[in-house]
Amino acid sequence: MFRIKKLDIFIAKQFGLLFIGTFFICQFVLMMQFLWRYIDELIGKGLSMDVLAEFFWHMGLMLVPQALPLAILLSSLITFGNMGESSELTAIKAAGISLMQAFRSLIVITVAICIMSLYFQNTIGPNANRQLGLMLMSMKQKSPELEIPEGIFYDGIPNSNLYVQKKDLNTGKLYGIMIYRMTGSYEDQAIILADSGMLQATAEKKHLLLTLWSGEWFENMQAQELAGSAAVPYRRESFTAKRIVLDYDGDFNINDASSMSNDARGKGFAQITHDMDSISAQYDSIGRNYYESDQRMFYSMSMVSKRDSLRSLKLARTLTYNVDSAYAKLPVDSKRAAVGAALQKVQSRLYDLEFKSMITGDGDKLIRQHEIEWVAKITLALTCLIFFFIGAPLGAIIRKGGLGLPVLISVLVFIVYYILDNSGYRMARGGMWTIWFGKGLAPGVLIPMAVFFTYKATNDSVVFNMDLYADIFRRFFGLRVKRPIYRKEVVINDPNYADDLERLNNITAEIEQYSQNHRLRHAPSWVKVFFKYEPDHVIERINDELEAVIEDLSNSRDRTIVNHLSAYPMMSVKAHTRPFERRWLNIVSAAIVPLGFALYFRMWRFRLRLWRDLRTVKTENEIITERIRALMARQ
Repeated sequence: MFRIKKLDIFIAKQFGLLFIGTFFICQFVLMMQFLWRYIDELIGKGLSMDVLAEFFWHMGLMLVPQALPLAILLSSLITFGNMGESSELTAIKAAGISLMQAFRSLIVITVAICIMSLYFQNTIGPNANRQLGLMLMSMKQKSPELEIPEGIFYDGIPNSNLYVQKKDLNTGKLYGIMIYRMTGSYEDQAIILADSGMLQATAEKKHLLLTLWSGEWFENMQAQELAGSAAVPYRRESFTAKRIVLDYDGDFNINDASSMSNDARGKGFAQITHDMDSISAQYDSIGRNYYESDQRMFYSMSMVSKRDSLRSLKLARTLTYNVDSAYAKLPVDSKRAAVGAALQKVQSRLYDLEFKSMITGDGDKLIRQHEIEWVAKITLALTCLIFFFIGAPLGAIIRKGGLGLPVLISVLVFIVYYILDNSGYRMARGGMWTIWFGKGLAPGVLIPMAVFFTYKATNDSVVFNMDLYADIFRRFFGLRVKRPIYRKEVVINDPNYADDLERLNNITAEIEQYSQNHRLRHAPSWVKVFFKYEPDHVIERINDELEAVIEDLSNSRDRTIVNHLSAYPMMSVKAHTRPFERRWLNIVSAAIVPLGFALYFRMWRFRLRLWRDLRTVKTENEIITERIRALMARQ
């Protein structure tokens, strides 16, 4: 039975305080990142403080589910990093409490946060997302002088169509301007051409001031002047500078919510399910109508073909009729007309099919968006639990608290999650991947990571020991390590020179005998390397004997002997015999041709290295034995 203990309360308090702090930090960072994306919609729009406050409120509510996983990751990592750094985890384990027992209170809290996140995304989040989308849409329409695109006609200004060839974002000047002014009556229609100009909103946001330079004004005459005239008279005016005041109501208002009805992010689970059924039924009906229409068209064309066939059959009894020959006899104009009519029919049919494909494709896209959002709500809530089982074990492993290394690791983990989740979302939205695979890509990669880190933490395995990885790197690439032997200031036991002299002579003799029996400079046999491995115990015995002599001579007071002991190489006694310890791994690596060749040449390299090491050992043995004889002669 689960009982609340003092340790659970202690860990929960530490985690709770850090979680509150990191949550607000993550919320602030995400809000700033979101605000940076939409900064253009806020600057220069004359928005009041209550509108900005409402905007930030809805933005904060929308980003709460995204800030929760990152806050859990960072707070759990800092919590157990602090406990490891202060040796509290060591005391907990010494008391017989496993790491999973220390996790249990936070697991309950994290599960509760997951449920809260799911509830938040189903009730509060959709409304905040919908209101935020409406506000952004209204903000874009508040100051149209900032929204005028280049190269296309802009109709955001009432009773006017504005074309701008080029726009300078730094100065706000517009170049290559063409304006069509229209009202409900015919009398006020005009075309204005200008070399450059500027469009600015007045302070009260009720009008737009359009300043034009170097242009012409073409305008129709008054309607009463057109009576009895077949042509349309107009007047033309050239100007060097002109100002035009356009009526425009720039008051901020929330647009009609119907424009956001198809946005799945503004819906809960029940509404998403209901709308998916409605959209499916609607587009199924459209597809059924398209199918029945095509069937009727096909039936009518078949009936026409049958009548034509019967008519051709009756005609064929009297004469032979060839379409190609009949077409060849037509005049050039008739041929052109026939080909044009055929192309027109084909293009009409092609446009019809493209239009129908676009309509049905929109339906598929809407359904996919709703399915993605339904799955995304679940995966985002599940991410809270996944991030806990990544952050808490990592904190127990690295044993570093504070905001230094934990923040760096949290950022790296979140970047991996963001890349995987965003890539899966885009592929699922485009229909290249299935919905569950696209949105399950990030959890599918992070769950094994969480299991691995939790396993390593509970078994006190060393994951981030840089010395261990550096040693593996050196061993794989054959990098040497210098033998650290220095002259001792205080010597308790002097070396046995006579015994060491005899052993060094024996080692030299064994090296000479080994060099005669093993041709280390020659390429090894492929079969012996991968399929008929035999251990080399001679080199192992020579190396053990040499290490024992070096250990004994390291107590020498003679500086020459100690200096030459550092010149002995650190020999690798197994790498020159086979790639792996296990025989089946050697066979598998030989079957993989590129890997087999790489391991074969690596082993040959270690054979050449052993040959050079043995020569060095023999040379140093001769120097040290001469020095030992000289020391023994003095005694």
